[in-house]
Amino acid sequence: MNKKNRAVVIVWILVIVAVLVGIILTNKQQEKHETVKEMMRDAVLHEANHISFLGIKDINPGLVSAFVVTAGLLIVAVLIRIFFIPRLKRIPGKFQLFLEELVSFFHKFAKTNSPHSNRLLGAYIFGAGMYIFWGTIFELTGFQAISTKGHAITLPAPLSDINGAIALGSLSYLVILSGGLLKNGIKGLGSALKDFSMPVSMSFRLFGALLSGVLVTELVYYYIGLSFILPILVGVLFTLLHAVIQTYVLITLTASTYGEVTEPREKK
Repeated sequence: MNKKNRAVVIVWILVIVAVLVGIILTNKQQEKHETVKEMMRDAVLHEANHISFLGIKDINPGLVSAFVVTAGLLIVAVLIRIFFIPRLKRIPGKFQLFLEELVSFFHKFAKTNSPHSNRLLGAYIFGAGMYIFWGTIFELTGFQAISTKGHAITLPAPLSDINGAIALGSLSYLVILSGGLLKNGIKGLGSALKDFSMPVSMSFRLFGALLSGVLVTELVYYYIGLSFILPILVGVLFTLLHAVIQTYVLITLTASTYGEVTEPREKK
């Protein structure tokens, strides 16, 4: 090993040691204001750690996360529409190529699953997919807020709150109902109503998958013996895995069911 490589290794060792020392010192100073049982219960029910909304009402942290993620996506969409879309080129650059591939993926996905009617479906699964993916990734940012009890809490993924999961599942079902009604009238609506359990299954699938990642990460952070380096691996891997899988699962279920209810009915 030459001198340059040896110096790089020494620098990295010093950085890692400094980080570990800092973690140990801060962990000794930090007080756990709730037991692991209370922490797990609150992660599911959100009974303790509420956030005051403009001093009017106490709300769940997941709702704050939903507002932040929605606002962020809308701001990015407006900026792209104003400053980038008017400057599209015939020979695309890297960012334009990325956008075209992203939009094409959802468009082709909608067209494949619902060849007879897919304009509404393509737009919806694109919006829902972006919300699920970036909403799940949001918990990696570590944004914090002060609860009504004065404790600092990290904002969770919006869909780790059962209310957010139910809202998205119900919205997906409403889009399916609308597509069936617009394409096939009462028959299409009746066909969609047969799958009345879909919003429930969608909601609990999203909620259960994302909550499991939150609980595992919280447990790893809670115990000091596991709270070094391991939380980074667990948190990042669980979050990325859930972001990709849950996005794909929801758009697949929505698109396939939408295609079934919008399929033209043969006239007798």
